[in-house]
Amino acid sequence: MSIFRSIVLVLLLVFPGFFVGAQSLPDSLTGPGVPYPLALYREKIVRDIQYELAFHVPVRKEQPVTGEETIRFILDPGHYTGKDLPVDFKGDAKAIGDVRVNGQDYAGALINEHLILPARLLRTGINTVQLRFIAGNGALNRNNDFLYTLLVPDRARTLFPCFDEPGLKAVYTLSLTIPEGWKALANAPLRDSIRQGDSVLLHFGVSDKISTYLFSWAAGRFEEIVGKADDRPVHFLYRETDSTKLRLSMDSIFRIEDQSLRFLEDYTNIRYPFRKFDFVAIPDFQFGGMEHVGAIQYKSSSLFLDSGATRDQLNSRSNLLAHETAHMWFGDWVTMSWFNDVWMKEVFANFMADKITGYNDDLKFLTDHYPLAYAVDRTAGTHPIRQQLDNLQDAGSLYGNIIYQKAPIVMRQLEALMGVDAFRDGLRGYLRLFGGGNAAWPDLIRMLQEHTAIDLGAWNKVWINGAGRPKFSYTLKLEAGRIKDFVIREKAEDGSARFWPQVFRIAMVYPDSVVELPVNMNTGVVRLSAALGKAAPKAIVFNSSGIGYGVFPADERVMSWVASGTPAQQEASVASGGAGAAPLVRASIYINLYENMLNGGVVTPRQLLAFDRSLLAREPEELALNLLLDQVNSIFWRCLPTAVRDSIAPGLEKDCWEAMEKVAGANEKKLLFRAYTNIVLSRKGQDRLYEIWKSKQAPSGVRLSEDDYTGLAAALALRTYPDSRGILEEQVTRIQNPDRKLRLQYLLPSLSADVNVRDSFFFSLKTAPARRKEALVVSAVGYLQHPLRQQTSEKYLAASLDWLADIQRTGDVFFPLNWLQASFGWYKSASAAALVRKFLAANPGYNPKLRAKILQATDNLMRAQMLCK
Repeated sequence: MSIFRSIVLVLLLVFPGFFVGAQSLPDSLTGPGVPYPLALYREKIVRDIQYELAFHVPVRKEQPVTGEETIRFILDPGHYTGKDLPVDFKGDAKAIGDVRVNGQDYAGALINEHLILPARLLRTGINTVQLRFIAGNGALNRNNDFLYTLLVPDRARTLFPCFDEPGLKAVYTLSLTIPEGWKALANAPLRDSIRQGDSVLLHFGVSDKISTYLFSWAAGRFEEIVGKADDRPVHFLYRETDSTKLRLSMDSIFRIEDQSLRFLEDYTNIRYPFRKFDFVAIPDFQFGGMEHVGAIQYKSSSLFLDSGATRDQLNSRSNLLAHETAHMWFGDWVTMSWFNDVWMKEVFANFMADKITGYNDDLKFLTDHYPLAYAVDRTAGTHPIRQQLDNLQDAGSLYGNIIYQKAPIVMRQLEALMGVDAFRDGLRGYLRLFGGGNAAWPDLIRMLQEHTAIDLGAWNKVWINGAGRPKFSYTLKLEAGRIKDFVIREKAEDGSARFWPQVFRIAMVYPDSVVELPVNMNTGVVRLSAALGKAAPKAIVFNSSGIGYGVFPADERVMSWVASGTPAQQEASVASGGAGAAPLVRASIYINLYENMLNGGVVTPRQLLAFDRSLLAREPEELALNLLLDQVNSIFWRCLPTAVRDSIAPGLEKDCWEAMEKVAGANEKKLLFRAYTNIVLSRKGQDRLYEIWKSKQAPSGVRLSEDDYTGLAAALALRTYPDSRGILEEQVTRIQNPDRKLRLQYLLPSLSADVNVRDSFFFSLKTAPARRKEALVVSAVGYLQHPLRQQTSEKYLAASLDWLADIQRTGDVFFPLNWLQASFGWYKSASAAALVRKFLAANPGYNPKLRAKILQATDNLMRAQMLCK
């Protein structure tokens, strides 16, 4: 043996970590969070992961949830090169103990949110890691008598040590020790339960193979019903106590789930790919829903509706149930390889939900998606559908209405360009090829390209990888009263020469008919040959089909046409498409006018408000009326100088009330009553609301629920109505459901007439534990920052921006933007705009994705500086 080898052997025996540098990983793989290079490295060397997890839930939420864990995995002999292996854990080092790696005790090294497994204890082939842990409360969502996990996108690592990345799917064997009298739901079926004193030990079977963000369980004092969907038993846990809501909702919930499963199996040609299909309704859930395999979570208030539910609420419930069910195929069965493609699972969940719940209802699609997509895409904070993601810890900032609302519009355009059958066949092939595993957007593009001659690379460049929206203009030349030339031009709203390939229709309005013509914008300039020789129209409606995307021309001639006759007369006049086209045409006009107004176009806020007011009692279509009322509310609070707003208010109150009395439909009446409640400023109007609340006597034809009466109490408090505190306290006593009672009790300080109470409540939100109930926090901040409170609440805005980075770091995915929108969404003051500009100028290196969220949330504020003049 050489002297050198002898020295090396002695050093290894005496100082086993002496050559750790040769076994350790570069900094690019071990930084905080889950860096993308680390994800790629682990996907190459780690496979066949199994987690055995045991959680012990005490009765009191102040006591920690503890657990034990065994991780088994294989290190691939063909790729593992004898390096340390990071396991993700974002928690205190003291939260991990009794670590054993392949049977050997290990003190554990927690570095940059990773438990580093040393190479000296690892081996190619099967490895086993055992440990105890204290579960992080952030992902447990603990309440007095229930809790639930919510781990998307990277919060599994805050709950237990794991390989927290979507590309490393695993199976889970779970056991829960919970208080007696509680029920639980998890990814896998319940195997058995054993009573242990005042607790119950539940053993669940082995789960399907899923990504860490889909691991889930919920436990607490729930009621349970077992129904059926797609001929399979479905367990549903809930806490709703309102017998009317339960009676009116249960059959609908199971019917929609059944319809969704059957449609998706038929469309994809793949049977439901998992072993169980259960769900739970959670009070004040911070999302609408979350697609955990076998244990879907829903916001309770979205599912349980009463007899006063509007069509919009019913549609939203149907869409929500269908959306989460679609995720079983799109997101759970085929999962994105990395969270930069999170939009893929969301776009197809929404796209399929639209097909399931009424895809052929173009009006529903238009009103569901376009206003929300435009609300982001018109801002300086917009972004491409597909975004770059360097670290999973930033994945939450990718979420928003570009992926939820614009992306379905884009997929609908692609389907229209490719053809329905070709598009479906491409998706089927994609699901078959990657089923049970992971895929990226380029994988799907390649599959779709096999089914079309269209250059999807060029299409992808502008629609998926590009940001923003197009703006259209046109030139119309007439000769002897007929069209000689009709040219439509498209360029980016920012002035660049980009164009978005798309199809849509225009409607040419004549005194006795409306003629629709197809437009194929396959270049930036298109001559509409089908219009040549036709009589000069009275008005032109762009995007009458509601399928095009962008800022379309709109002018006073279109407004005059809509205002000149009743909608029923207009429906009868539509020559192509029959009477059903008219509501869609009108809704498209409403959207076009609003977008032009915000851009400082041909119509001013006061003109558009007057136009909208003239239609309140005349618009017969509920979804179109809802669109008008949203615009009325927005213009009233955001786009008018305060003095003008106050002068207009009495007349607008009168219009809303009289329209409510005049329209026949119960849903339309309720929409108009809500609009009236939102804009009331006069004492007469407030007295009217008080009498309705006090007597519990709704206006004739209007059905009001307990939630509606709570809303009335809040509206009176915001207007500092006499004894508003007493009104709120009485409303608390009226509420029977314990979860809803706790909700209003939480919100009371934000509704207080005492500014000191409101100040104390707001500044208590500085710490993450105080923001734990995110849905309630957003509601409270919305009350604090109501336009009628802004003289005393504008001082909160600086802190709202200062805390944003911490909110992003500690909160769930939607919380940062929801926080910003609740804080800034209804401001129009020059001082608030100046504060935002100052913050952005003072922080040039600010997280770019959070900066974009600020620009999105304050876009209306910045536009108000131009509009409120």
